[in-house]
Amino acid sequence: MNWFKKIPHTHRAASGLEWRLWRKLPLIALAGAVLPLACLALVHLLSDATPDAAQARWIQMIDYVIGGVIIFHGSMVVTVGIGCVIVMVMKGPGYVADGYKLPHSDQPRAALDTAEAASACRSPQSVERPE
Repeated sequence: MNWFKKIPHTHRAASGLEWRLWRKLPLIALAGAVLPLACLALVHLLSDATPDAAQARWIQMIDYVIGGVIIFHGSMVVTVGIGCVIVMVMKGPGYVADGYKLPHSDQPRAALDTAEAASACRSPQSVERPE
């Protein structure tokens, strides 16, 4: 069974912002990790070699804030990446899915389907493809 059978005469939509963002995501992720770590290194370099209790607490607080900023930025990069992939898939060509007749219609049927008729509607040979 071919799971990825394209519907004939369908074409992709024009690419937009999603591809530009997708290509820039590695740089955005790297910059979002390096810049806070550079600030953290600067704070540690400019602090005293033996800080007092208040300064040590302040440095530890900066460590936690920078860690939170890096984790938050990483989660946002992953979220934007997932959004880009979803948009790319949705703009791609159409694929065949759910190839069976629907059991409902605008008007009620005169008789109920038998088990044989229902199974014939679900068979792959009776699937009507859009053209």
